Amino acid sequence: MKKLALGLFFVLIANTAYAGSCPMLWGEVDSKLSKIKELRDAGKKAHDSGDHAKSEELLNKALSMLNN
Repeated sequence: MKKLALGLFFVLIANTAYAGSCPMLWGEVDSKLSKIKELRDAGKKAHDSGDHAKSEELLNKALSMLNN
C-alpha cells in the first residue's frame, strides 16, 4: 500500500511540474511563428520586386522551420 501511495504521489508531482512549462512552450511557438511570418513577408516582398531566387530562398527557409 505504501508503494502505491508513494508511486501515486510522484505521478501527481511530475504532472504538476510539466504543467508549469506550458507558458514557456507557447512562448517558443510564438517566437518561431513570428520568425516564420517575417520570412514569409520578406519572401513575398522579394517576389513582388522580381527577385524570385531570393523569394524562394526565404520561403524555403520558412518551410524548413515549419517542418522541424
